[in-house]
Order: sequence, then structure tokens, then C-alpha cells
Amino acid sequence: MVYIITRRGSIKLGAGAAAALALSNGASAQIPKADAAAPKLPIESGATLRVLRPARFVEPDEVIFRANTEKFAKETGVNVRVDFVGWEDIRQQTAVSANTGAGPDIVLGWAEDPHVYTDKLIELSDIAEYLGKKYGGWMFLGEKYGKRAKSNNWIGLPFGGSTGPIAYRQSALKEAGFDKVPSSHEDFLKLCQALKKANKPAGFALGNAVGDGNGFANWLLWSHGAYLVDEDGKVAINSKETVAALKYLKELYPNFVAGTMSWGDPSNNRAFAASEVWLTANGVSLYFALKNDPATKAIADDTNHAPLPSGVIGKQPQSALVLNAMVFKHSKFQNAAKAYLTYMMEAEQYDTWLTGCLGYWAHPLKAYNASKVWESDPKLAIYREGMNNQFWTGYKGPITQASGTVAAEYIQVQMCASVASGQATPEDAAKEAERRTKRYYRG
Repeated sequence: MVYIITRRGSIKLGAGAAAALALSNGASAQIPKADAAAPKLPIESGATLRVLRPARFVEPDEVIFRANTEKFAKETGVNVRVDFVGWEDIRQQTAVSANTGAGPDIVLGWAEDPHVYTDKLIELSDIAEYLGKKYGGWMFLGEKYGKRAKSNNWIGLPFGGSTGPIAYRQSALKEAGFDKVPSSHEDFLKLCQALKKANKPAGFALGNAVGDGNGFANWLLWSHGAYLVDEDGKVAINSKETVAALKYLKELYPNFVAGTMSWGDPSNNRAFAASEVWLTANGVSLYFALKNDPATKAIADDTNHAPLPSGVIGKQPQSALVLNAMVFKHSKFQNAAKAYLTYMMEAEQYDTWLTGCLGYWAHPLKAYNASKVWESDPKLAIYREGMNNQFWTGYKGPITQASGTVAAEYIQVQMCASVASGQATPEDAAKEAERRTKRYYRG
């Protein structure tokens, strides 16, 4: 999906766009701002930009992103082309661009991606520090994913993160004999068993899904106290905690709805909307779609959210699927690229986007805690602090090319899937994950 916006061009906004913009009209008025000197970014003569980013999961994500880009084009005269591509495709296209030194000027990729291509990117410290000063500082994952490991240099500019807490049907929980989603592994297993018995099963992605597959595998491991590498980056995935997590999965998986082994990121959304699955983990896109479709509004009314079970660690074992912007060195218009990213994160544009998306890409800058979107529906409250989660890709170690590559290779997801499918024992799966991970973590 491609659109090109020029200074003289105009996007014809349809009914969906009009509704989204109406919802977010005047949103930025509440956002507190501090005085901060914007970096001087004289835009190059004849500048044009090509932007690559993931396809939308909620319509206003694209609609408002288009509208904000159009505003930038009109105000600066910079022609901007934006390509929306599938979630599983963006890493492949980013790799091609990085390896050939051609293609998009800007990629809004996934959290770890700038750390995979550090030598191909320009530094973004000037705009990141300006935005941080103006908007109350960066939240934990914004800073974690934006800066190079062991450095204060910014190579990414996180736009926001989609978290995946539990989404569940309240009526199904009640029928299963529960009034809330439990926090312990033992009781969560009992809940899933009761849902299965009531023919209202749970389901979590075990396929190569960027958000949902990685999210489930990470929760399973982190909630048992397991982690990929230690603080120094030494591979630690083959541990008694990992084996315990995989043994637990062997008990949990038979209670899932059929087909989760091949689920991609849209799969649980579709299954939940069709009342094929009654408890899953997902971003706000699921609730957003249900709420805004008259045919599924009754399901939305019956839907609520809860934290993922904390298991043995006593805190929320979750990160976020972060949308992280980067600018390639091969861009001929680097000032224009940085000006564009800065413009898109200023309150007048950003809060309109955040609010119109119902908080789908939860904000990385603290000032946006004041966005009215978080007061618009109590069922959204759980997403507000998503970018303050204290876990990240490659936890507990530094975010590096290795951690990014392990995530892109779905090593932990495939470890879990091999056990759930009966193709490997927990012990053998942990050993194989260790072997594969050590290919990228050397020294």
C-alpha cells in the first residue's frame, strides 16, 4: 500500500478518516510542554522522502498518519512517499535497503531493528533530546530502544509501543468460575482448563508472529524467571527456569483452540471476533475493531483486559512491540528526514494520532500521559504505561545486533512451538535454542 504526498497534492479523506479526525480534534490542547530549543534542521533544496512502515491494524493509524504527513508536505514543500507493508515483510525490506544502500530514507521498523543496522544509520540524538526536554522525558522502553547499548547516542526514535495484555470475555470467565484473570501459573492453567471444558477456549500465537508470537514466548519465559542472556550478554536460555516454563507450556497448550501453531499477528483478532477464542493476549486493536463495528459491539461490551499472569516474578512480565524510526546514511535528505520525524512527534500531530488510534501505539514521551485518550474508556487504562514495562528484547542483556537477530529469527517462539507440538522435550528444546542463540552472541 503506497501513497505519495506532495506540497500541492491532497488526500481525499473518506468517512473513516473524517471519523478518526473528529475523534481526535483538539487532542493536543491538554499535553504539557516545556520550553526547549528545537535543533536547526535546514531542509535541503529539492528534498523528497520515502518512508517505509508497518501496515495498520486500526484504520485511523493510517488515516491520521497520512493526514499528518500531508500537513508536513504542505508546510515544508517536501514530497513524501509512504509505503505500508505487512508486519512480517518489513524486516526483509529493511535488510535489503541496508545491504544495498538504496531505498527508503526512513524506516519505522520494530524495536530492535536500529540496533541491527547501527553502522548504516545516522544519529538522532539532537531530535530525541529536544523531544525529551519538551515533553517530560522518555519512558523506559523509549530510551532503552532509542539509544545504542552502553551509549547515550540515539540511533532510533521510538514512536510508540503496542502491548499485549490479556483480552478476555467477561461472560466466559464467569462461566468458568472465575471473577478475574489469576496471576499465578497454577490458577491460570485451571482457568484455561475450565474455559476449554466450557467450549470457550483460550488461544495464544505459537507461529512466527512479530507481536503475538514473540509476546507469548517472552511472557512464558519471563514469568518463570527465565531470560535469553544475562546482564553481560552471556547466553542463559538453557536454564532450569526455561525448562520449567516449557514443561508448563506442555500442560497449557492442550487447552488452546486448534490452529495456534500457525497463527500470525491477525489470527487471534479474527478468532476472538468470531467467538472461536475467548481469552488471548493482544494490543488495543482487537477491542478497537470490536467496539467500532455494530456487528461485534456486543462482544466489545463483554470484553475486558487484565495483566498477563506474573507467575513467580511478582511484576508484569511484558515488554511492548515498539515502532522504532531510523534514518539511513544513504538518504540524500537527512535534515528533511529528521525534520519529518520531529514534526510527526510534536503534540499537534502526535496526540491526534494517539487519540484517533485509541492508544494503539502507546506513547513513549511522558507528557502524553495527559492525553485524553486514556480517560476516554476505562478499558484502555491498562495500555497507558505500556512503554514503561521493564522488560525488553534480549532481556537481561544489552540490546544489540545479536538480540535483534534472535528476535527476527523467532528462536524463542520456535523453541516453544517445538515443545507444544511434541517434536522436542523441554530439555532438548532449551539446548537447541541455546545453540542457535550462540550463533549470534559471540565472545
